[in-house]
Amino acid sequence: MPVQLRIAMRDWDFLTPILLGDVSDERFDLTLERVATLPGNPSQVNDLDGAEVSLSRFVQQRVAGHTDDIGIANFPMRAFRHRCIITRKSHSARSLTDLKGGSIGVTGWQDSGNIWTRHALLDAGVRLEDVRWFAGRLTEKHPSIDRLGPFAQPGWIDAIDNDTPMLDLLRSGELDAVFTPFMPEGFFSPGSEFRPVLDDIPAAEVAYFKKHGFVPGIHTMALTAEVVDRHAWLPQALSDLLDRAWEFWAAKRMRYSDTSPWLFDEHLRSQRLLPAGWHRSGIDENRAMIEAFVEAAYDQRLIPAPIAPENIFASPAEQAEARNYEEDKV
Repeated sequence: MPVQLRIAMRDWDFLTPILLGDVSDERFDLTLERVATLPGNPSQVNDLDGAEVSLSRFVQQRVAGHTDDIGIANFPMRAFRHRCIITRKSHSARSLTDLKGGSIGVTGWQDSGNIWTRHALLDAGVRLEDVRWFAGRLTEKHPSIDRLGPFAQPGWIDAIDNDTPMLDLLRSGELDAVFTPFMPEGFFSPGSEFRPVLDDIPAAEVAYFKKHGFVPGIHTMALTAEVVDRHAWLPQALSDLLDRAWEFWAAKRMRYSDTSPWLFDEHLRSQRLLPAGWHRSGIDENRAMIEAFVEAAYDQRLIPAPIAPENIFASPAEQAEARNYEEDKV
C-alpha cells in the first residue's frame, strides 16, 4: 500500500507534471499543498510530512542541534541574485562596487537569497563592513514584522525607523539600493522609477557562475524525522520525483517556447552558458554550492560554526538505501 505523503511547496511551474499525473512514484501518494509563504520546518506544522524550506533557516537550525526534520539536497528554488539589487532610476550606481560606502535595505537579514546577494557583493569587492545596512518592508502593503531577528548591530545593521517602506526611502535618497527577491508592482514597465543596479545582469551572473560553478540554491526540501524513520527510502524517492518533474517540465518549456516572446532566446542562452546537469540534486552534485553557502552564512555571522553538508541533509547511507530499494518492508 502506498505511503501517504503530504508536503507544502510554492506553486512552481515544474510541479505541474506531478499534479497532472505525468510523473509519479507508485510507492507513495503525494499530496501537494500550495503555499505563498514557506511554513517552516514540517515537524512544526500539523498534518505535514514535508515541506520546501528556507536553506538559511534550515542550516541555522541544524547547527543549533535540531533533529526533528531531515534535509534533502534538492533545491526547488535556485537563482542568481545580482538581479535582486535595485535602485532608483536617477541613482549613479551602475556596478556593485558603486554601492561601497552606501546604505542598503534588505527585506530580511537571514533570508537565504540575501545571504547569496551579499556573497555577490563580496565577490565584487564590497565587504559587509563597507555598507550601512537596514532591514524593513518593501512597500506599505507588506507586513510589519521583525526582519532582523537576533542579528541587529546598532549603527551598522538596523531596523528601519517607524517601519517606513524601503521604496519610500529609496525614492527619497535615504537608501542607495534595496535587496528584494520579488520586484515591486510596475517595476518592469518602461516608466518605472526604479531599475536594477546592473545594466547587464546576465553578464554578471555568467561571470559569477564561471567563478563558482553553481547556480545558488535558495530553498531546499525537508521531511519529518518521524516519517523518514518509518521509510528511510523516502528522501531520495521524493528528490527523484521532483527531479523527474523538473526534467519533464523543462522539455515541455523548450517545445512550447512561444509562451513568451523571447523564451526561445532564453533557452539558447541557458543551454550554451550552463553545463548539462547544472540543476542536479544530491549532496555530491551540490557540495561546492552547499559549502559556499555555509561559509557565507558563517562569515556573515548567521551561524556560530560551519557545518558539513552530510550533517544538513539525508546521509549517504540513506541515499544508498533508497537507490537499492525495491519495496517498502514496513
